[in-house]
Amino acid sequence: MTDQPQNSFEKVNNKVRNSLSFRIITIAVVILLLLIPVSMIQNLITEREYRQQEAYTEVSSKWANEQIVTGPILTIPYKTITRVQKNNQDSDTFVETIQYAHFLPQTLSIESEVLPEIRKRGIFKVVLYSSNLTVRGSFTEPNFKDWDIAPERIMWKDAFVSLGLNDLRGIKEQILLHWDSIQTVFEPGIITKDVLEQGLSCKVQSSDTPIREHSFSFTVKLNGSSKLQFTPIGKTTTVSMLAYWDTPKFDGAFLPDAKQITKDSVTASWKVLHVNRSYPQQFKGALQNSIAESAFGVELKEPVDEYQKSMRSAKYASLFITLTFLIFFFIEVLQAVRIHPIQYIIVGFALCIFYTLLISISEHVSFAWSYLIASSAIIGLIGMYAHFMFKKTNISTIFVLLLSMLYGFIFTIIQSEDYALLMGSVGLFVVLAIVMFLSRKIDWYTIHK
Repeated sequence: MTDQPQNSFEKVNNKVRNSLSFRIITIAVVILLLLIPVSMIQNLITEREYRQQEAYTEVSSKWANEQIVTGPILTIPYKTITRVQKNNQDSDTFVETIQYAHFLPQTLSIESEVLPEIRKRGIFKVVLYSSNLTVRGSFTEPNFKDWDIAPERIMWKDAFVSLGLNDLRGIKEQILLHWDSIQTVFEPGIITKDVLEQGLSCKVQSSDTPIREHSFSFTVKLNGSSKLQFTPIGKTTTVSMLAYWDTPKFDGAFLPDAKQITKDSVTASWKVLHVNRSYPQQFKGALQNSIAESAFGVELKEPVDEYQKSMRSAKYASLFITLTFLIFFFIEVLQAVRIHPIQYIIVGFALCIFYTLLISISEHVSFAWSYLIASSAIIGLIGMYAHFMFKKTNISTIFVLLLSMLYGFIFTIIQSEDYALLMGSVGLFVVLAIVMFLSRKIDWYTIHK
């Protein structure tokens, strides 16, 4: 009498385990559980990117950071008298203060030669550069009439020219300013921060006579890292650049008017007018908008996008795992092969290991080769495991071919950024069509084992 309830329980238990619904739910649960290691892999990619940025920051901080060249700017101080009314006093007092008027060049021409250099910190590469800059231009006579400033309040003898640089550690030689026929030396520091936060300056006037039109020129040997930009402060600004780098990125407020990229170098030229930017040629005090917002130039970086591509690949992990399990499920249904949930989990972990292999190998070889090596290793591993599960060579071979096509499809999507959405949508449509075709004659209600 006691055996009959036990046999009934075993029958119910076997029926549940053999039911199609139970297998589908089990596969779904396994897929959800595998999202945990997938999330950990994405965090690993983010951590490696952070370490790469740390290496870049460490090396560039000892060489020189990104450089933005702004100047020269002619600054002339003037005196202002302000009436101050004080309580409990019969008369007002007058306070004399010094303000600054700033004048930008009429013409500004910059010729630049950029010599990149690659340094390593561990396995990470950092792009540094040294540059040779030749700056020429002219100033017109400063005009104070529009501001209604009395001539006697203008401090002509204290006029100075300032040059803005992001990182003064990058200066390799003393900078000599040729102001007409006079030669003077730029010294560190600026008197006022109305326009520039840091830089160099030098006096250009020694008498109280008004400044007339002047021409200027100077050369700068400057080190930096990653970016080199220029600010178009001239009424007409022209910049020409020769950089010995084959993968430049032009960024900033203006793109070059002309460029030519060869195997070993890039040449580019810009021409910017004062009407193309938001600040005037002469102004008093500080500007509301930063001059640096109009800067433009080039970014020199090693074309390393392994982490970005690995992250894009990891974002397809859930889709990849689902499609792989879908192949297993149809083999299980159509060939009457039983696959245990533990076997699904083992295959799922193998699919996750692919991404760690991809990340680690791509830090030493190109992404395409690392993808090929990692995918070949995982396909071979899962293929051998599937051969022992199915015990049929033809089914194992078909599975390996399908898995190879799936890896190839994901790689194509990752490589094609512009058409990734289109290719992904078409690919999923094709997969769905194949699934519907293969399952068109299956009577799902009669499948129990």
